[in-house]
Amino acid sequence: MRKALVVGINNYPTSPLAGCINDASAIASIIESNSDGSPNFDVKLVTDVSNKSELKGLIVDLFNGDSETSLFYFSGHGYIDDVGGYIVTPDYQAHDLGVSMDEILKIANDSKARNRIIILDCCHSGAFGSPKINGGITTQIVEGVSILTASRDHEPSLEINGHGVFTNLLLDALRGGAADLRGHITPGSVYAYIDQALGPWDQRPVFKTNISRFTSLRTIESQVPINILRKLIEFFPAPQHEFSLDPSFEDTNTVDVEHKVVEPYADSDNVNKFKILQKLESVGLIVPVNEDHMYFAAMNSKSCKLTALGYHYWRLVKDKRI
Repeated sequence: MRKALVVGINNYPTSPLAGCINDASAIASIIESNSDGSPNFDVKLVTDVSNKSELKGLIVDLFNGDSETSLFYFSGHGYIDDVGGYIVTPDYQAHDLGVSMDEILKIANDSKARNRIIILDCCHSGAFGSPKINGGITTQIVEGVSILTASRDHEPSLEINGHGVFTNLLLDALRGGAADLRGHITPGSVYAYIDQALGPWDQRPVFKTNISRFTSLRTIESQVPINILRKLIEFFPAPQHEFSLDPSFEDTNTVDVEHKVVEPYADSDNVNKFKILQKLESVGLIVPVNEDHMYFAAMNSKSCKLTALGYHYWRLVKDKRI
């Protein structure tokens, strides 16, 4: 069971926001299913929660039980003082601004859910996970917790065109921008995508995690079919192996095509293998050796080999994790 609490608050009495409900609604819509339409998260979307008590109760309910994954997303005001950080609720008042980030951290740390993911698009959200009581300089998260925030603890979180800058990039990442070759989108790949997209002078996202297992936020159609990836260990029995090519691998090297051909002529089995190798080369898993293109590697009887990324996926196949 995968469940998500998605909260957006615009209606603050003295400092209303414009894009937080848009953010929350868009996130809720995209994470409730994978790109093929299969169910993903059971989402509870809450907009303009009225008070601290209500929001804290929703957070407690989210992390209750032993679900496979519990995800909390918040878009609204954030605040930090000498005591710690807060996600602000509309009933805020002096010295009682909302739900303490440190309280949420304890609730998540104590949860029996196997994976706990907290995503915050609010000012000063980088304070989450580093309690002030411990000086705020060390992260205090247990295994299974991942935290992704829009900005560092001393930074604001910006809005533009009706959405938070961070959430705009988060949505792009979840649509496929952060997917790996198998189509999986993880908290770590989302962070990498957002971090690269934001310029060095913009707000900086923060990622904190303590995990020992794979966690997927969403899946899209894979760039390379799994049955193709699994052929890596057939072509390359060892990671340092070079797969030898010759002109028989090139489909156009046949007397049926009007151009110069060389022996050995195109062989159907080799042509099929070469098409697979070309697909693997197009996504950066292999490269031709001493040639610029796979075509010339075949016509000049050269070879191809695994890239560093190819070795990574080779190990996944070898370990039967694909």
